[in-house]
Amino acid sequence: MVILLIGVSLLVFLISHLVPSSPVAANLSQTAMNDPAAVAAFEAKWGLDKPLYEQYFIYLKNLLHGDLGTSIRTGQPVLDDLKRYFPATLELSIFAMIIAIVLGILFGVISAVFRNKPADQILRGVSISGVSIPSFWFSLLVLYVFFYRLGWFPGPGRISARTSVPQGGSGLYIWDALITGNWTVFGDALSHIILPAIVLGFFTMGLITRQTRSNLLEVMSQDYIRTARAKGLSERKVVWGHALGNALIPVITVAGMGFCNLLGGMVFVEKIFAWPGIGQYAYLSATTLDFPAICGVSLLIALTYVIVNLIIDILYGIIDPRVRYR
Repeated sequence: MVILLIGVSLLVFLISHLVPSSPVAANLSQTAMNDPAAVAAFEAKWGLDKPLYEQYFIYLKNLLHGDLGTSIRTGQPVLDDLKRYFPATLELSIFAMIIAIVLGILFGVISAVFRNKPADQILRGVSISGVSIPSFWFSLLVLYVFFYRLGWFPGPGRISARTSVPQGGSGLYIWDALITGNWTVFGDALSHIILPAIVLGFFTMGLITRQTRSNLLEVMSQDYIRTARAKGLSERKVVWGHALGNALIPVITVAGMGFCNLLGGMVFVEKIFAWPGIGQYAYLSATTLDFPAICGVSLLIALTYVIVNLIIDILYGIIDPRVRYR
């Protein structure tokens, strides 16, 4: 894992520094740009006057000591910035995955059971829409319909302007409000997260629906399923008790990769819904060529991929005992 993270840091560091632009121009005013002393001071402060390989070795040395550097844009340690922004993204990702997994598996099962019938055709259309509709367009659509026209849900943001941030320490507003018994904030935060969670989960829901349908149809043609039916078991017990468990193994992989993709693709959704998470932080860092912050976000996402893959391997063994015995 350490080697992987070092490799990611090297690639991101090189790519971000090969961008044909200058962090000096992105962060200094035009007046400061005309002052050679101010430019030299800026480059010396952030180590930009050193050769690229020397900059990377300094960054890598600090990284091995747990120091991700200091953000050029915020002036704060990148690690502190990530601690402040990541809980909002994590909370949104969890709700998006709950929506994607629950609806994806349910739709996939219904689609497989009623194969080539109207319910199957409708759900296949929904799943194709999920994987093909751009998230920024879908974000604008749900905001226009459910916030502006119908008024069923609140607008952008994590909580209303007049609502106080819950005291809990985790940065997860819904969890903090729940454990402190602050039901007003709990309801407010929950109502704010529904629309962005639906938008984010829609893509993964489409993938899970299609994967579940395909796997379930394959499993339903196996001999042991015919044996179960021959014993007189109801179709519900055959599907939910015998077939679905074996059909879910590839779905776990899709769900895990979907969770990682959520973290990497949050920029548009967080920007449109004014969600103060990693996506917004990455966007602002990229527009100002904030190299330490860009590398920090990339390492965080890479680390998430590693952890999610480890969890997927563990779940394989839990769902399919044959994996544990290999």
